[in-house]
Amino acid sequence: MKFTLSWLRDHLETEAPLETLLDALTDLGHEVEEVEDPAKKLGAFRICRVLEAKQHPDADRLRVCRVATWPNGPEGAMEEVQVVCGAPNARTGLVGVFAPVGAYVPGTDLLLKAGSIRGVESNGMLCSERELELSDDHNGIIDLPEDAPVGVRFIDYKGLNDPMIYIKVTPNRPDALGVRGIARDLAARGLGKLKPLVIEKVEGKAPAGIKVTIADELKAKQAPVFAGRVIRGVKNGPSPEWLQQRLKAIGLRPISALVDITNFFTFDLNRPLHVFDADVVKGDLTIRYAREGEELLALDGKTYALKPNMMVIADDNGPESLAGVMGGEHSGCTDATVNVFLESAYWDPITIAATGRALKINSDARYRFERGIDPTFTLEGLDAATRMVLELCGGEPSDLVIDGAIPDVKREYRFDAGRVGKLVGLEISEQEQRDMLTALGFTFNGDMVTPPGWRPDVLGEADLVEEVARVKSLSGLEGKPMPRQKPGVPAPVLTPAQTRERTTRRTLASLGYNECVTYSFIDQKSAEAFGGGQDAVKIDNPISSEMTHMRPDLLPGLLAAAARNQARGFMDLALFEVGPVFSGGEPGEQQVIATGLLVGHSSPRDPWGSRRPVDIFDAKADVEAVLAAIGAPARVQVTRKVAAWWHPGRSGNIALGPNTLATFGELHPRVLRDAGIKGNAVAFTVILPAIPQPKAKSASRAALAISDLQAVERDFAFVVDSQVEALTLVNAALGADKALIESVRVFDQFTGEKAEAQMGPGKKSIALSVRLQPGDKTLTDKDIEAVSAKIVEKVSKASGGTLRG
Repeated sequence: MKFTLSWLRDHLETEAPLETLLDALTDLGHEVEEVEDPAKKLGAFRICRVLEAKQHPDADRLRVCRVATWPNGPEGAMEEVQVVCGAPNARTGLVGVFAPVGAYVPGTDLLLKAGSIRGVESNGMLCSERELELSDDHNGIIDLPEDAPVGVRFIDYKGLNDPMIYIKVTPNRPDALGVRGIARDLAARGLGKLKPLVIEKVEGKAPAGIKVTIADELKAKQAPVFAGRVIRGVKNGPSPEWLQQRLKAIGLRPISALVDITNFFTFDLNRPLHVFDADVVKGDLTIRYAREGEELLALDGKTYALKPNMMVIADDNGPESLAGVMGGEHSGCTDATVNVFLESAYWDPITIAATGRALKINSDARYRFERGIDPTFTLEGLDAATRMVLELCGGEPSDLVIDGAIPDVKREYRFDAGRVGKLVGLEISEQEQRDMLTALGFTFNGDMVTPPGWRPDVLGEADLVEEVARVKSLSGLEGKPMPRQKPGVPAPVLTPAQTRERTTRRTLASLGYNECVTYSFIDQKSAEAFGGGQDAVKIDNPISSEMTHMRPDLLPGLLAAAARNQARGFMDLALFEVGPVFSGGEPGEQQVIATGLLVGHSSPRDPWGSRRPVDIFDAKADVEAVLAAIGAPARVQVTRKVAAWWHPGRSGNIALGPNTLATFGELHPRVLRDAGIKGNAVAFTVILPAIPQPKAKSASRAALAISDLQAVERDFAFVVDSQVEALTLVNAALGADKALIESVRVFDQFTGEKAEAQMGPGKKSIALSVRLQPGDKTLTDKDIEAVSAKIVEKVSKASGGTLRG
């Protein structure tokens, strides 16, 4: 929305400086995008008089001018400078425009400096209109009337000192698309007084001769009301200078008085209008849907193929205007127009928006109608425009013709002054709140408030609070600590699940992983590869073809991120993500998991040869660290029944009986190939909801128990089948005596051909180190032998192995 300062002051009686108004506009929600202040660009240019102009001694086309610029001194003596000028109209007595040394000339992109031209000193410049960017005329310097006041700024003399302000208007504030709406906001802020808007009703002097009819299917919503009148005997031509300057200042091209009037009301009062050449209209006007095959040559010179869902204003010949969007060229006004039909209507915003988008027409009328103008101002806007047509173009108005009725947009909401403090935090008295809303056009009936017709965005009590806070300014908010409900240390606010997620993230970050946040939507092929892709998790309106389904796992997003990084030369990666996955479309069919991915090698290259490809044991070590950090039980089982996207022989599940806690291992080569991953890749997934919460609820750690008795370690070597996991032996040994056995660890494994040669085919040896920690007495040899026998018995029963001799 563009307007000038003088235009704003037509509606707002204010003495506030420009900077104050600009700050207030942004604070009110109308962000100032640009300000074109002529004083900054042309303020240095002043009216001057050429006292003498004589021929340059060394150039036929140059003249040496003695120029009087502005009064200097208490007696008002004129300051004189010498200027060398090449304009053909430079002469003695000419009153023109002078630019002093140091001024910037915008038309030539030149910063004036004192200099010498053909040996003659020159200080400043006599300017043409092109040099001031007033026109393209540069055949001579500006020639002003004899009575032009010397020394006065040129922009003040010509009325050009009128800053243009460009603000961004949010879609919910259509009232700010008119200068009066902006003035109303500033008046409510207290920066002036809104001038009264007096519109006299126009009395018709003859029948219109043109009837208007709205099709029955449009009256209910799409076109509730359409009104107009014929004005006979107008004289169309150029609009007055003040109107042309207004339109030029905001970037519009003046066309003719009739067209300029409609453009003026579009920006002045947010009332789009249209004027038809009544002599061209054949028969009456009907507002209807377009018919198949109809076309319209619009005012922009383009022909548009219309569709049946588009509203048109048609006569007996066919469409003459695209309702609420753009008029047609056939019935447009020209200099020969004598009789006109001036219309004012209210159109459905959604229908107008759909038509404009379908035809790709961006007009000022469409921009306003699709945001919602004031329907109650339909007839008043018509009278105001009629008055201006009669004033500028003459003519005789006809009776009003109208079909439909002004839609009833009246609504009431309860006003509660206390809600401002509760919702916003501003302490404002009730009377001040009422005054603010009244200044914005709201009316009160006791505790009930009625929004004005130009505020379709106010749809509830909370919107009243927003208006009060907006006018008062949220910059007045002061930060205050919230009161505690109870004294003392506040209770934790995170749920156990949130605490577990935070611990998981911190643990993985400390292990060297980089966190990723990927989309919860993936393509169907990737979803099917990881056990998903059903219709229950399909997105009805996906944002792209690659985001059609909810993800069943986090691995597709991490693999895609790894592939993008490898394509850019980062081959060794450690990535993780904590987020939800979806097994169905119902609220309970989702869970939060944590997934880590290792790709490439475990470390950079070094002289000691420590660099190696990542393997399954890297993933197992990291997943065990995560499980330990979030309090998972230490004694678990490892099973081999994994999902199809894991390598069947190099992966496993960490479980508590039938309850799977995590999965780790290598990914299936097919999955890596489809994802475009190069090199080794191992991963792990932790199912956070499946891990039981610790039994101890205390926030503090348990007391450290240190025994003063000597610990004892004993080593055992067992011969087992080569397919038996070491974890089976460790868990069995731990169960031999839970009170006495502190820890069990594997310290040796003998496998391969040599092992089978000694122990038999398909056999291997696993050596365990068992630490015994007594608590009440020193262990005797008999106690140690008893525990050792239990260990051998438990391990042999669990693994089928024998003690190696």
